[in-house]
Formats: sequence, C-alpha cells, structure tokens
Amino acid sequence: MPSRRSRRRRVLAAGAGVLVAVGVAAAVLVLHSPGNVSHPKLSFTAPRTTPAPARPLPDFQWPFFGYRADRTRFFAAPAGLRPPLRVRWRFFDGALLEFTPVMYGNRLFLIDDDGMARAIDARNGHVIWHRKLGTLAASSPALDVPQRLVVFSLLSLRGKTPGDGAVVALSMRTGRIRWSHPLPPGSESSPLVADGNVYLGDQGGDVYSLRASDGRLNWIFHAAGAVKGGIARSHGILYFGDYAGRVYALHASNGRPLWDVGTNGAEFGFGSGTFYSTPAVAFGRVYLGNTDGYVYSFAARTGQLAWSTGTGAYVYGSPAVADIKGVGPTVYVGSYSGQFYAFDAASGRIRWTHAAGGKISGSATVVGNVVYYSDLGTKTTTGLDARTGRVVFSFPDGAFTPVIADDSTIFLDGYDTLYALVPRRGR
Repeated sequence: MPSRRSRRRRVLAAGAGVLVAVGVAAAVLVLHSPGNVSHPKLSFTAPRTTPAPARPLPDFQWPFFGYRADRTRFFAAPAGLRPPLRVRWRFFDGALLEFTPVMYGNRLFLIDDDGMARAIDARNGHVIWHRKLGTLAASSPALDVPQRLVVFSLLSLRGKTPGDGAVVALSMRTGRIRWSHPLPPGSESSPLVADGNVYLGDQGGDVYSLRASDGRLNWIFHAAGAVKGGIARSHGILYFGDYAGRVYALHASNGRPLWDVGTNGAEFGFGSGTFYSTPAVAFGRVYLGNTDGYVYSFAARTGQLAWSTGTGAYVYGSPAVADIKGVGPTVYVGSYSGQFYAFDAASGRIRWTHAAGGKISGSATVVGNVVYYSDLGTKTTTGLDARTGRVVFSFPDGAFTPVIADDSTIFLDGYDTLYALVPRRGR
C-alpha cells in the first residue's frame, strides 16, 4: 500500500520536473521566498503556570494527536519517567504505524495504514478488540470520553489511493460502529473532539464540525486547499493550515473565519508553501511547519506573522511546544534537512540544533525534560535533553511520530511494532 512516504516521493518527483521545465521561474521563487522574520513581542504571552502532572491510572487519558486540544505535544511527566528505558512488551502490527495511538485508562486505541483499528491493553500489549474499517489510513484517532467513543478518519474505505473515505466512531469498550459519516475525498486529518463535537479536515479542503454523539453535521468550512493536518483548538477558536499555503482561525461554534493568512512561497504556484503540519497553540501564538522549509509563528488573535525561520528543507512534522525550566518557552521540530531544531518560541531564534543523520518526517513529543523524534532515513528514535539537545535515548526502531506516555510508561511507535518502555532502574 502507498505510505505517506511513497506518496511524497511522487509529489517531490513531480515538483522536480516542474522546476526543470521552468528554471527561470524557479529562480524567481528562490529570490522571493520568505526570509527569516522576527517580531518577538508580537502578541506573545509569557507562561504563568506549570502544567499539573498527569493523573494516575485508571483516570489518565491521552485523547488526541498532540495530547491536548491545543496540540502542544508536551506531557509534564513524573521525574522518574525518563531514560534509561527498557522494553516491557511489544506488539507487532504488521502494517505501517505512521501515527501514535491515543489512550484512556489501561487501553490504547490505534489505526494502522491498512485501516485496521485496534484496542490494546496497555499493561501487556494484548489485543482487546480489532475492526477493519477501511483500506488506507494515516492519522491518530480521537477520544470522546463522556460518550465512550473513539473516532477515526479514513483516507479510503475500499481502495489503495485516497478517496471514498469516512469518519467513523466506535465504542471504546467493544469496537462496535456507533456512527459513520462519508468523506468522499478521504481524510488523513487526525480528529479532535471538544464540547461534544468532532472537528477534522479532508483532502478536498473541507473542514467539518460533526456532533460527536451521532455524527450529525453542524457546519462545513471550505479552505483553499486540502486540509491534511489536524485541527487545533484554543479558547473556542480552531486553527489549521492547508495545501494552498494558508493558515486559518475559525470560530468553533459556527465555522466563521476569524482570520486567514498565506505564505509567500505558495503565491508562485509551485509545490512550496503547503502545510501538512498540525498547528500547536501556546503563548498567544500559533506554530506550524511548512514545505517551503520554514517554521512559522502567527499571532493567535490576528494572524499577524510573528516569526519565520528557515531550516533548509521541508518541514512536515508538527511542532512540540513547551516551557522547560532553565530554557524557557521553546518550539521543537525536525526537518527533511536532517536537523532537529529548538527555537525560541517568542523570537524564532535557534536555541540549539541536533544532526539526526536522516530525514525527519514525523512530529516530536516532549515527555518531561526529554524531546523524542524519529528519523525516517535511519528508522530510529532518539530522545534529546530538551534543554541542551544532548542525546539521552536511542532506540533501533521508528519512522514517523514516535511516542505518547502516561505516568509510568512510554509507548513508542516503531515502523510496524508498538513498544511499551519503562524506566530501567540502574544503568
């Protein structure tokens, strides 16, 4: 089946052909591509409090891709949940695992790229239930804990290419289908559930609000390009980017736009300027990466550009944003350049970089004081000290987005295997 990696190869190859055919225009694009911009004080809100530690099982939940509705990908783990780590159990899925599971209590919920959904016992890796939902998927599910639902988006129900997709809600307990809503273009947008509604985008550029209890449509907003990343939510506003190179803020209640802005690269009609990255919303800002090679920060209230900093290559991954003691507010994200970056969240200044050795396609996650990422080129996962960039963890599996965690265990997505990792007492 075509993974996101193979789909990207076709896109990049096509883009290369266009650039060869129009070399003069490509030179114009380079000359006018967005440069580094920095307005450190623009709408930046300094953090006031430290997030509370996670609740112990069985009440713990990691309900969405990115952990919270603002998609910041930061989990304030207990001090003991850090490397060195050992494998407690492993579950071999047999298909590509591009996106991490979600979690409630002792259950993990995931879907692989072949459209097989599973509930897995977090204590031992045993399958509780499984259901074949479709033939192509590339997203994390989302939980509606009050309704006891797990919601999946699908690129295809029957084929091996995007199209004829759906969003499907299953019972968390049994895996029985509770409702399904068709998405003709297909979707790889990781759903979000908030205030009794499901939010996601699709390949045709539509963003949906559906009633979580039964899938009834509340509203649709049409963007200028495909919406592949997840929708982030903060203070009643939804944030997302599209493949036309625009970023949007909508009122969650009715889908009406608050603002939308573009990037310079997309204005030339080339393959640059597209947003696959799911936004992270923090400190009064919206952060996300772009295939033009830049990481962007916009004012959450107005959409004004606060900063943009170049990485030298595509940025597909979604940023992790955290306020780590001794460092301050920081944005963590990798690039296809093979570099992993820590940016000052206010100014976009590079705090440190780490040479990964291969292309970084997936998203980073900060667990405690360690930021984890996977390297698509070397099929490995690395943990870095979030303050210095020093390597503190290395694991011989991984490709895209590597980890989630609860208060005692880190769950790591390998290429086709899910691992439970626990602290190893003594080195």
